[in-house]
Amino acid sequence: MKKLLFLFLSLLTAGGLFQACDNSKTYAEMLEDEKNAVERFIKDSAIHVISVEDFERNDTVTKAKANGDAYDEFVFFSSEGIYMQIIDRGDYDADDKNAYKFEDRDIICTKYKEINVDTRELASFNIPTEEYMDAGQLYANPAVFVYVKKETYSAGTFVEMDYVWASYYGSTAVPQGWLLALPYLRDNAHVRLIVPSKMGHQSAQQYVTPFFYDITEFRKARS
Repeated sequence: MKKLLFLFLSLLTAGGLFQACDNSKTYAEMLEDEKNAVERFIKDSAIHVISVEDFERNDTVTKAKANGDAYDEFVFFSSEGIYMQIIDRGDYDADDKNAYKFEDRDIICTKYKEINVDTRELASFNIPTEEYMDAGQLYANPAVFVYVKKETYSAGTFVEMDYVWASYYGSTAVPQGWLLALPYLRDNAHVRLIVPSKMGHQSAQQYVTPFFYDITEFRKARS
């Protein structure tokens, strides 16, 4: 629990220092810093970026080093500024290709790890991590949200927040960056995302902070 307390204090202190040090910066300058941080992260992580057109021509599949490839492959959605890598698209039924897709009003359970792209620090999580293995309550429950999918927009509202998200962020709005991935996924999917501040949660938008997400589980709630 001492490690957990240190995490929260570090996050709060970092946020305060960021705000204090960046009062002199314009929003345009902060966006430029964000862009540079994302570019450094991509370079340092040996990520190969492909276009949406290449992604779709390749049957919406991205390569991963875990499968023996030399690099991780992310598709870049330029309008949103989001990078996505699909590790596992989820369950599949050859006789009914829509059987496991995420639909309007689905209740979705999520397991994830969130990392600050600029500092590379762990920010929020509900999957086991080596640093906090002694804090079992962190992994007890997924984050659960209601998915709203319409022709012109999508939205998500957390109805159950995991321990860290509820303690630090508190906002019930699901990051738009998460929602962009769902049309390409099915039940029990695993995806990685680089989400810019404008497509992130309230804190990301406030401090102009990009985050990397390893979402190991997008799963429909079982009734």
